[in-house]
Amino acid sequence: MTRYRIRTRPTQPFAGERTQAIPGRGLEFYELRGYAQGDEPRFIDWRAYARTGRLYTRIFQAEAPARFTFFLDGSPSMKLLGKQAYAERVLRALADCARSEGAFLWGGGRYRGRLEGVAEGPSVLMNFPRPRGVTVLLTDGLDELDWSRLLQKLRHVVLVQVMAPEELAPGFVEALLHDVEVGSRMEVGEVEIQSYQEALEKHLLRLRTTARRLGSYALLRVGEPIVPALLRQGVLEER
Repeated sequence: MTRYRIRTRPTQPFAGERTQAIPGRGLEFYELRGYAQGDEPRFIDWRAYARTGRLYTRIFQAEAPARFTFFLDGSPSMKLLGKQAYAERVLRALADCARSEGAFLWGGGRYRGRLEGVAEGPSVLMNFPRPRGVTVLLTDGLDELDWSRLLQKLRHVVLVQVMAPEELAPGFVEALLHDVEVGSRMEVGEVEIQSYQEALEKHLLRLRTTARRLGSYALLRVGEPIVPALLRQGVLEER
């Protein structure tokens, strides 16, 4: 797994990401900054000096160690249809990729192989300061909360949504459903199932759009090969 790393796509540098602005060194030009005492003369932009009569130092983006905080949803819905066990496998795969940079568990310190889902679910994140660096959130995304607000609070996030095939494409015509998150029950038929699928598609689209604007996103179906799916959807990349 060391051949892969978690992909981060920051729009501007901030603490915890792989890029940081430093004078002179790096691969990608970032900006011109007014010359400060101690800047190396070889990084002075002499063309800018010729135009303006002032000294400027060329600033580049350089790679820096990332920090990843992993949050494993342990709410009641995650315990159904094999989602919890599969999500733990996904987290282990991602955390192994991030060990050399900085892999931490939300509320549990540095990742050392032991996992425990957060029973309160992702909503608990609204009650605490944003974790440093990148938050890797593993969840089925079925909690009733303002997901857009939560993801924006996290600021930079890798959202891995884990769902069972039966949730994405129910294979029944009529059923009595039990919502384990709120405890309600309801009878459903073809009309309700169609409405559910339409609402789910809209929900998945909102999650995918928001998460990719802030970082990256993958939807994994319980049982599918983990690494190929994460590579295909842009959460993992070659080092």
